[in-house]
Amino acid sequence: MENELTELLQIRRNKIDALRNRGIEPFSGRFERTDFSSDIKNDFEKYEGKFVIIAGRIMAKREHGKTAFVNIADMHGSIQVYVRLDKLGEEAFESFISLFDIGDIVGVEGEVFKTQKGEISIKSSKIIMLTKGLLPLPEKYHGLKDVELRYRQRYLDLIMNPEVKETFIARSRIIKEIRNFLDSKDFLEVETPVLHPLAGGASAKPFITHHNTLDMTLYMRIALELHLKRLLVGGIEKVYEIGRVFRNEGMSVRHNPEFTLLELYQAYGDLSDMMSIAENMIAEVATKVLGTTQVTYQETVIDFKPPWKRISMVEAVNKYSGVDFTTLKDDAGQGKHVRAKSLLRVMFVKVIY
Repeated sequence: MENELTELLQIRRNKIDALRNRGIEPFSGRFERTDFSSDIKNDFEKYEGKFVIIAGRIMAKREHGKTAFVNIADMHGSIQVYVRLDKLGEEAFESFISLFDIGDIVGVEGEVFKTQKGEISIKSSKIIMLTKGLLPLPEKYHGLKDVELRYRQRYLDLIMNPEVKETFIARSRIIKEIRNFLDSKDFLEVETPVLHPLAGGASAKPFITHHNTLDMTLYMRIALELHLKRLLVGGIEKVYEIGRVFRNEGMSVRHNPEFTLLELYQAYGDLSDMMSIAENMIAEVATKVLGTTQVTYQETVIDFKPPWKRISMVEAVNKYSGVDFTTLKDDAGQGKHVRAKSLLRVMFVKVIY
């Protein structure tokens, strides 16, 4: 397999030289496109017969003598491109057939039409090499399935699994709408220090580094809480931060040692205010991003529409585990259940959908 891969890499590099010998730059610079694949496919009546310029990666290539079909994937989807010798010219067509590979990034100029099978396509008049792919993509039908490899090589995951790109786009929109919601409520977004002189975050294990100039040990933040609360003390009455935090406690596909955390605080409020902000924010973000407050998770429909059912942690534990904190007693046979009950009611609220 190593020899085979080495041979494939060498073939790709040989094609770089062949392209340059024909006056084709394999790593071009700026390219101006006019449209995306999704725009063309979603509004075919507007685009039919129109000249367009698109750019994207070749994901499939099928040759049929003097014609070829390629699938081009861009940021918002993919579209079929129809390539003909008589439209492209003999030299350009031969270069395309022999030197353009799956994985290459190209620009396409041509006319929008619909094939006899009803597929919206572009009849190309010009194909421009923008970036020659030096590494082969995973085999088409098996794709990229290994979870660890997908997480380690996100760029490859995005290329081979289009639904992942949608997740990235949705995440970005979610963060944007969270900001919009909190800003509309007069919360002030701030940035607080990432390096702390003291390890915070209760019993969580920190990443440790060293400041050379000050000759002191510093800890990467585990939470955003302390500095935000200091801003409250300083008179900023509504404050929030969306920032990266770090916990040195192993990792898995669902547990990253660094992750994004949202914390917000306001003066003159209490638990009920925080619950109201949480439910209204999530409902509004879901509506803005998904167009509905309902989502399906593991075959269960969850509706984020307020108001949400409120239940204390004591009641939730009792309901779902059968353990009643109010009946627990310490070694002396008294007192512990009262303290546990009051602390839990103050500190926690369980939201049940």
